[in-house]
Amino acid sequence: MDIVDLRTFVEVADAGGVSPAARRLGISKSMVSRRLVRLEHELGVQLLARTTRGAGLTEAGATFREYAAKTCTEIEIARETISPEGDLCGRLRLAVPLTSGPLHFASVLADMALHHPQLHIHAEYTDRFVDLVGEGFDCAIRVGALRDSNVVAERVGEISFRLVASPGYIQHHGSPETPGEITGHHALLGTEAWRFLEGGRIVTVQPQGRFSSNNGAALAKAAAAGLGIAWLPDCVTHTYLASGALVPIMTRFPLPVGDVHLVRPSSPHPPRKVRILADFLAASFERLHGQSAAEIALSPPATDPVAG
Repeated sequence: MDIVDLRTFVEVADAGGVSPAARRLGISKSMVSRRLVRLEHELGVQLLARTTRGAGLTEAGATFREYAAKTCTEIEIARETISPEGDLCGRLRLAVPLTSGPLHFASVLADMALHHPQLHIHAEYTDRFVDLVGEGFDCAIRVGALRDSNVVAERVGEISFRLVASPGYIQHHGSPETPGEITGHHALLGTEAWRFLEGGRIVTVQPQGRFSSNNGAALAKAAAAGLGIAWLPDCVTHTYLASGALVPIMTRFPLPVGDVHLVRPSSPHPPRKVRILADFLAASFERLHGQSAAEIALSPPATDPVAG
């Protein structure tokens, strides 16, 4: 029995059809169909009931899926065990935040690919909350509070945030000096409320504004255009701050950091490729933290740019 056919069947079963499974695997639908037919012929049973809306598991298919998935996992672990140290192969499919992913995590994935030339990395950049098991992801990088208790999470670092605005906006509208003044300003809205540290406690503000986006890069561009103030991660605002297109405001009220976790489906045996990705991510945040500390030591204290 071909392990590739088994993996293909598991993908079809989890994806709910041949077409979505083919997209996950990066192969043609006809190739997926041939593998399924070959597996069913070898087993002598029908695993999938094919309809115009997709493919559903037969009773035999539902039973076989559990054994097939377990077999694929155990073979993957066995291959990793006997492979030369440091050598990874196969596929790593992960979900990466769209807001901070291209700027912060893309270089980490590229570095991992360079170190492991036999590994195929499929990264999907999205800010939606993906179903790891149902959509066939090996893992996901998530920033902020975790909402899914059915996953295993490993903290790999943290991301800092700033409240920013353009010099032009500050000249015309001034700058808020306390969290309570934010509601009197034009805010560029993301997907979360804004939180600040004040006197050892967290203060939550529900900003108001007419421009919203679930993408940090879009909010940064809107802020630089003078449309309002934005609450954004440092990795998004770095180049804008360096050029002077944006400036930090309300620096007396620091923003809580966002914990970064690598999450994976619950399993007693995490894939080695996921464990190694966690190491790459943790190392990247250690380097970033060291650079930030050096920059802080060389920089003068920040002041709030308030209109006179």
